Parts: sequence; C-alpha cells; structure tokens
Amino acid sequence: MAESRPDTAGGPNIATEIPSRYVAPVEYADLPEPLPMKKVLGPSVLLLAGAIGSGEYVLWPYITSQVGLALVWLVLVGVGTQYFLNMEIERYTLATGETAVTGFTRLWRPWGALFIVMTIVPWAWPGWATGGTTTLSFAMGFSEGAVPYITIGVLLLIGAVLTVSPVVYQTVEKVQFFFVGLIVLFMIYAIVALLGFDGYAALGEGFVNVGEIPDAIGSIGAATLLGAIAFAGAGGSLNLVQSNWVRDKNLGMGARLPRIVSPITGEEMAAPTTGFFFRRDEANLRRWHGWWRVADREQFFTFFVIGAIALLTFMTLTYVTVGTGATAESFDFIRVQGESLQASEGAWLGTTFWLIGTVVLYSTNLAVLDMVGRVTADVLKTGPLANSTTWTESRLYFATVWAEIVFGSVILLSGVTQPLVLLVIASSLNGLVMFVYSCLLIQLNKRTLPREIGLRGGRLVAIGWAVLFYGFFSAILLWDQFSQLFG
Repeated sequence: MAESRPDTAGGPNIATEIPSRYVAPVEYADLPEPLPMKKVLGPSVLLLAGAIGSGEYVLWPYITSQVGLALVWLVLVGVGTQYFLNMEIERYTLATGETAVTGFTRLWRPWGALFIVMTIVPWAWPGWATGGTTTLSFAMGFSEGAVPYITIGVLLLIGAVLTVSPVVYQTVEKVQFFFVGLIVLFMIYAIVALLGFDGYAALGEGFVNVGEIPDAIGSIGAATLLGAIAFAGAGGSLNLVQSNWVRDKNLGMGARLPRIVSPITGEEMAAPTTGFFFRRDEANLRRWHGWWRVADREQFFTFFVIGAIALLTFMTLTYVTVGTGATAESFDFIRVQGESLQASEGAWLGTTFWLIGTVVLYSTNLAVLDMVGRVTADVLKTGPLANSTTWTESRLYFATVWAEIVFGSVILLSGVTQPLVLLVIASSLNGLVMFVYSCLLIQLNKRTLPREIGLRGGRLVAIGWAVLFYGFFSAILLWDQFSQLFG
C-alpha cells in the first residue's frame, strides 16, 4: 500500500542527489525492509510472458526455418545483454520508486514525450493478437477472413479484463503466471520428448560453427535481424515497463507510491508519481543490498535462465520439424511445424502446439497493452498533469489502453493483417529504442545515483556493451533502409 508523503515542504528533507530541474524534487524516506523471493517473484514473470511471444515463439524460430541454427549464439548474447539492462532499469526504481522514464525526464524534459512516441509507435501494431488468432485458426479450422474480427474481439476482451481489475498489476500477474505455467509445461515436454539427439547435436554445432554466420546474416534481412536481436528476450519499451511493475509490486521504494487501479472497482489516488530517496546510513544501505540481491536473483533465474531455455527450445523444435531453407512465408512456417508434429506424434500434439502459440501471443499482447498504458500514463502524470485531480494515473492508463485497442482495430480493418510483417515492424523499431535508453541508463545510474548504490564495475561494462551492441545493429538497419530508398 502506498504511503503518504512526509509533511515537509522542503528544506533538509529534499533529496538533492536526485535532479529536480525538470521534475518536482523528491523527499527523503527510509527504504522499506526487503522481502523474501516468494513475495518478490512477479515482474520478471510478466516480462518473460512478453518475451516468449515476441522472439521465442515467432522471430527466432522463423530465422531458424530460413538459415538453421547458425545464429544461435546471438540468442544468448541478446538475452544476457537484456538481463543487465533490466537490472539497471530496476535499480533506479528500487532506489526511488520512480520509473526509469521519469528518471530520464529528470535529465532532459523532452525525454518523457519522446518515450511516449518510442513506446506507442513500435507497439501500436497488433501483431501479437493477430498471430495468436492465426495459430488458433490452424487449430480450430476457421477461415483466414475471420482472423481480424476475432482478433478485435480478443483486444476488446483484454481491455475489459484490465478495466474491471481492482488492482491492475495483480490481475495481470495472475493471468501471466497461468499462461507462463502452460508454456513451461510444453517446453519441458519438448525438451524431453521432441528435440531428440539430432536436435541437440545441431544446437551444439550452432554454437561452434562460425563459418555459416556471414551467409546467414546476409540472407535474412537487416530489419528481421535487428528485430530478432531486440526480441531475444523482451525488447524495446517492454523492458522499460519493468519499472512500473516493480513499483506496483511494492518492491523497494516503490512501496511508497500509488498503484494503478480500476476507475470502476478500485480506489483511485490523484497523487503524482514522483518518488522518494533514502539517506545512505547503515540501516538503509543494509536494506538496499538486500533488495538488490533478491531482485537480481528473481531477474536472473526467471528472465535469463527460463527465457534462454525457451528460445533455444523453440528454435531447435523448428529445426527438427521444419528444417532449414523453408519456403513457407509469414506464419505458414508455424502451420508447417504443427502439421509435422501431427504427422510424427499424432494430431493432438500439432493442435497443442498451435494452442500454446495462441496462449503465448495473447499473453504478449496483454503485456503490450499494459505496458503502453503504463508508460504513457506515468509520463503524463509526472509531467503536464502532475497536479490534476481529474486525470489520475489510473484514468490516463485506461484512456491509453482503449485508444490502443481502437487504433489496433482500425489497422486490422484496413487490411494489414499479416502478423509476421507487423512483428518485424515493431521489433526493428524497438532495437533503435534500446540503443537510446542504454545510453541514458549510464547517465542516470552512474552520474545521478550516488556511488554506493549506482552503476559501476562489471555492470557498467555490460551496459557499455549494450550501447555498442544495439548501436551497431541499429546502424546496419538505418544503412539498409537508406540504401533501399536512395540506392
């Protein structure tokens, strides 16, 4: 439960360490006591649900169907890089209760508006819900023409579920825990019964056979490559919403801020979303190290370990069912996968594979709608609407979610329904976004946060690597697009 602010107008209770030129200053407050792992588990599970539906089930298996497992090494690099990024996003929120985007806005006011744009534009395309309905059509046999209308119905259902949730985070967490549980059960079955010796042998060879890498990169296209790298894990602004989930889970200083609740069934608070900071005395530093250890374990085992296993499992499953050099386009390679499983293992398994795909992709679209709403509402409530009693963060959140649903429905009714095209558009744009906020995290966590709790050492090297990693592939994408325009 959020706590009220100390009754202090300013003076010695203002935390001068946190910049306040563009956003209202924060006040000192003690950091709450750290919680055990079982009470911390949640934000990384939500992120994992979004990750599995973007890169794990679609983009990397699609690349495997085209070039085999030659780029499998890039998967671990991508997921590992995102693990370090996610922890730096969490660092600022654990310390202040504010989101990373609010922190960026403290450095330069326009970053808030820019991150709204960088969130809405890449994620507005309803490729995940469309993909989920497409895989559902493989299992249920309804026509391709029905896909956009069923997808719109699913988007409306997601919006309704979010709108009537007393505390939105708690509902999203329960739904995603259930979805991730189903996905993990299927992964365990695939690892034990489906991949086989040939699959594991090819996977191992993919890590050491570097001779095929240049040809593989050259054959899949710059946009697809950057999208897959961005979505080797979660990707783009979906990583940033980890801040909002950490806050609404009441982790660290996030326990002192209000949560997003339903305007229908919840109790709203019109409080601004600016945070607190703690004095670095012995007790607070002890609590800080406790929070960091438990948050790091939750992120590492849930996001990195399970996420990497999911990627490698679905890629290898594609390899043993579809092979390399497949001519199937768009989601046809997923249809071929299911048909191959039906032929080799029985009709039930092909249908189960497609239904798991539906669960995966719908769960991702739930995460996407929640993420866009949270990032947009947070920026507006921290900035221009900070003092509004009419526009609470909750109301801004729901206005954004329903605007996204309307926009996605318009796109579907306009005839743009190819899920793979929609996902490539979203993912490649998110690669550029990741380059931007990798740079900003260094400035925020190294230069703003005090040394005792800030970014340094090996983690600073890891974020520096992220800047180079996403910057390099973003430059490739931009060069490729300019070459196509003016070449």
